[in-house]
Amino acid sequence: MTASARPLAVFDIDGTLVDSRASIHRAACEAARDLGLPRPDYDRVRKIVGLTLEHALAELEPDLGPADLARFIAGFRASFARMHEEGLQEPLYPEAMAALRRLHRDGWRLALATGQNRRGVARNLAREGWADLFISSHCAEDGPGKPDPAMLHAAMAACDACPATTLMIGDTAHDARMAVNAGVLPLGVAWGFHTVEEQRAAGARHVAETFSELTVVLDGFADLTRAA
Repeated sequence: MTASARPLAVFDIDGTLVDSRASIHRAACEAARDLGLPRPDYDRVRKIVGLTLEHALAELEPDLGPADLARFIAGFRASFARMHEEGLQEPLYPEAMAALRRLHRDGWRLALATGQNRRGVARNLAREGWADLFISSHCAEDGPGKPDPAMLHAAMAACDACPATTLMIGDTAHDARMAVNAGVLPLGVAWGFHTVEEQRAAGARHVAETFSELTVVLDGFADLTRAA
């Protein structure tokens, strides 16, 4: 496969590669408690994952004024900091690393596009083997967050790719909308934060139930890219 024909897979992190469901819900609950707010249930929290933190928490508690929203954001960040100081490392989903290594071996270009901040991205890139897999990483601190296409435009520029050779793999409607806005193929996974129906409604062309199913779809995309 020539360099120009090598496809680019841009992966979300939370809910796609890394199982952060428990830690994100815990951080939201602890931040709400510290502010005297009711404990948000998981279904409310899962819907805002993937957005920039400021946008996400404003959606979670839309009645907060600017000062209380700032305290809510600070409390969320402090909760995550405590968890990681205590040694938390959210686990990878089973088969995630094997799938990434296979794609890399098969000549795919790989990048990350996440709603995490740069510190969170650095923490994930410190996982064994990750720094060797991804050409570039893009997060909400770099510019507009999802569903704005800025992160995907930056990933394509960094990886010398174009929309026709690029796809976005995520677990939320925000990922799918970002892909649609960037003109790249939106693919979803069923094991993260948003439902299959939510992702399809946002434009996901396929939502994989397993990593094995996802790699079959990616192999088909690579074949089409190679033949173009």
